Amino acid sequence: MMQSSRSRISRAALGLSRTFLTLTLLSLGMQSANALDVYVDLQGDDANDGSQSAPVASVERAREIARPSVGKENVTVWIGDGVHHLPQTLMFESGDSGSAEHPVVYRAVNEGQAILSGGSRLELNWQPFRDGIVQANTTPGLVIDQLFVGGQLQRMARYPNYDPSKTTQAYQGRVADAFSKERAARWSDPSGGFIHAMHRARWGGYHYRITGKDSDGNVTFEGGWQNNRPSGMHADQRMVENIFEELDAPGEWYHNAKTNTLYFYPGPAVDLKAAKIEVVRLRHLIEFQGTEQLPVRHITLNGFVFRHSARTFMETKEPMLRSDWTIYRGGAVVLTGTEDVAIANSEFDQVGGNAIFVNHYNRRARISGCHIHDAGASGVCLVGDPDAVRDPLFQYGHKNDLTKVDRTPGPKTNNYPADCVVEDCLIHGIGRVERQPAGVQIEMAQHITVRDCSIYDCARAGINIGDGAWGGHLIEGCDVFDTVQETHDHGSFNSWGRDRYWSSDRGASQKVIDAEPSFPFLDAVETTVIRNSRWRCDHGWDIDLDDGSSNYDITNNLMLAGGLKLREGFRRRAWNNITLNNGLHPHVWYNDSGDEVFGNIFMAAPQGARMPTKTAKGKRVDGNLYFANAPEIKNRYASFGWDVNSIVADPKFIDPAKGDFRVEDDSPALKIGFKNFPMDQFGVQKPSLKKIAKTPVIPALDVKNSLNKPRSDSGRVTRPQSIYWLGAKLDDLKGEEFSAYGVAKEEGGVALSAVAPSSLAAKAGLQEGDVIQGLNGKRVGKGSDLLAEFQGASGSTLRLKVVREQRVIDVVTDSAPSVVLESFESPAAIEQAHQEAPADAKVNANHPVRDAPLPSLTDGKLEEGYGPVFANGVDSGAYRLDLGTVQSVVSIVSWSTDRNGVRGAQKLTLYASDSASDPGWNVEDRSRFTPLVSVDTTSRKHGRFNSVGLRSKDGHTLGRFRWIVWKVQPVTQRGENTAFQELQVQTR
Repeated sequence: MMQSSRSRISRAALGLSRTFLTLTLLSLGMQSANALDVYVDLQGDDANDGSQSAPVASVERAREIARPSVGKENVTVWIGDGVHHLPQTLMFESGDSGSAEHPVVYRAVNEGQAILSGGSRLELNWQPFRDGIVQANTTPGLVIDQLFVGGQLQRMARYPNYDPSKTTQAYQGRVADAFSKERAARWSDPSGGFIHAMHRARWGGYHYRITGKDSDGNVTFEGGWQNNRPSGMHADQRMVENIFEELDAPGEWYHNAKTNTLYFYPGPAVDLKAAKIEVVRLRHLIEFQGTEQLPVRHITLNGFVFRHSARTFMETKEPMLRSDWTIYRGGAVVLTGTEDVAIANSEFDQVGGNAIFVNHYNRRARISGCHIHDAGASGVCLVGDPDAVRDPLFQYGHKNDLTKVDRTPGPKTNNYPADCVVEDCLIHGIGRVERQPAGVQIEMAQHITVRDCSIYDCARAGINIGDGAWGGHLIEGCDVFDTVQETHDHGSFNSWGRDRYWSSDRGASQKVIDAEPSFPFLDAVETTVIRNSRWRCDHGWDIDLDDGSSNYDITNNLMLAGGLKLREGFRRRAWNNITLNNGLHPHVWYNDSGDEVFGNIFMAAPQGARMPTKTAKGKRVDGNLYFANAPEIKNRYASFGWDVNSIVADPKFIDPAKGDFRVEDDSPALKIGFKNFPMDQFGVQKPSLKKIAKTPVIPALDVKNSLNKPRSDSGRVTRPQSIYWLGAKLDDLKGEEFSAYGVAKEEGGVALSAVAPSSLAAKAGLQEGDVIQGLNGKRVGKGSDLLAEFQGASGSTLRLKVVREQRVIDVVTDSAPSVVLESFESPAAIEQAHQEAPADAKVNANHPVRDAPLPSLTDGKLEEGYGPVFANGVDSGAYRLDLGTVQSVVSIVSWSTDRNGVRGAQKLTLYASDSASDPGWNVEDRSRFTPLVSVDTTSRKHGRFNSVGLRSKDGHTLGRFRWIVWKVQPVTQRGENTAFQELQVQTR
């Protein structure tokens, strides 16, 4: 049997909150001798006194009747069944407050039957239009943002059409030509329409209002401020709506405000004569408006359905601290300046923006037993004031002077949410309109608890913590899955911590932290705990601690798919977790980060991105169990001291098929200190919500039989060798390296993993860690693309698209050398070769050569033979030319002949050395050799004679060298090497 209670530590943590909840519920249900009851009924009259026999008609009037008694006696406002259309946002101010002794409760007579609506009902006379579409006249001045038919949200006419089965496709239907000139030619007047497009790297989305078309027929629009790391729309993931000509599918509608006509395409099951037609008016249904000095206190909303709040995507403008996000400070219910306000046992049904927004100063707000579904933006947001943050920055690339930032720990004001709880809630269908949402979003807040929540079907993260300010959060007992459905590079749990200490220039942060180890904890002042929860993310990581996330304890978590990612940050402790079919994903850690990963059950070797290194390896990664049939799986980073005391064994799960991953009493996992934790208490506990809540698919176990190695489908017979461009080492991005460098997989890119200060790349303005994504307007997806485009640049100015510190910049250089490729069919090539022959140069090789003596490489003659060729299968051959003295080199050329139709291609990397004596053959020794460039002509058409030349610009040189090395590789799948004829160096 599964365990029926949490671990002792969890029960202790729950005790106080359970007692509080019990007392709260008792206060809701008990009547005192000194109490006021006010009744609201749709058949009531606001002229009545609000008694049970003479109810009022509106909640506003009930609030007025209650106000003289609040804080003096218990007050309960009973709201009857039916749809209560709010004429305006219902406001609660300090004067409406209760007290701890005499709380105020607004309560549905029957839970879930009293609907508070921000919409209006329309009485329409439908008439046929065409092709199954009907039309009706509307009242002049009516604005329709959303249309509900029979309680169900319908869709604005859109292109492409909505397909609910495409749960992981952007907008459930997207197309590259959404607003192309050709498509727009079909539209008579698109003004008032909307463009929705994913961010280029899928870090959320953008929204635009169409203003019309220009004289050339191109769509004009405004907007795009919804993402705080803007880099343009995704090329393909786009959609438009509210375009009359796109009204062509059941469930779509269009309102022409100029002619006061509503068009609707009803589905076959819709009975328009009986269906209730409603439209949305209000952005906010209820607001609590107080301040720290005059808070709204001790009011509870219990048992309601909140419906019909307007979409707010065009108002999502406020940037969060150096994050991807902008935000709209609003929702169906907004809490500002409250203490001990609760929202309980309520449903938020298809609201247009955020469901609940806990804004600025709030203390002990409690959201419990709620069902939040199909929200346009986020479920629950708890967001403080940036002015409470010391030295706040807002754009990703902004940097503080780290020597001057305020060293005072913690916030500078109290204007933020603290000691608030989101408990026992069912949250799903998050981000139906906006693509930068979360089930629960925490930003600039402290001591927030998210407990016993089921969160799934989210466009982005299930739970998101936006920074380290100011920590102390508790995430426990949650069940979070089917997340990151439409975005990219996130997790079911997602966080970042771009706090005072953090800089996109990691070296700048590291320098200060080395001198001040407490620096990273000025904002993340208290530890955030993630425990006793279940996570599954199939499109990212289960738990993703991103940029700068610091001061976390992660324990007793079951991770079902994406594993655990820990990017740069400090003091993260992960222990006693189970990660199925996956493992640890360490990304770009700082030196001496203090991270500890121990006592976990993993099923895959760690997958580091740009790490570990001798100094960036954390405090302890050891004492874990790897469930595999490969003893070597724990040894990937053994040279860094990782997993020396870890074991590889079967943990003996009790019943994995049914999701019980506790281990048997004789499990070897117990020997590493692992302790069982409950497997039957994840997610919502309220019986009515638990009955309808979904649970994640439990994956079949994939027990690995070997340590994963880099995959190759090319049948390559040669060993991979380093590739260089302008002296910088190139690395193609793969797997999680895209995330580590902050670029999208779709766009690709090649990283400069080593750039020597004296290299040509450095002189061109490039830096180590740069990612090149374009050259002279051509896309660069990998190193071979860069080399190919460079080889065709013919000495022109180089215009590079570079991602540096996760920001796109342009780098332009006129001083870079060029690679010149030439082919000749006639003996004229011989004359050219003779003109460039070096004097007194000597050549040798690191392997024996065949068919011709080595000196023939410098005799100024081209022949149609093999030349001094390396034998088939030699995959590390090198020729070396000694100029005798150090000289200024301006050109390096190698000639080949196309022997047998395959030997004319050249695949090589050029190195140079200024050593006074023989530098040897270890070209990777940077104390002796300087890399220049790699060249690969295997995909080109070759003539009888072919040359590859690296040539400096006029007035420049390639450097001062004595030794030039051609490190070559085979050019065919059979391992055949190039038939080199001449090696030439021109000096000045």
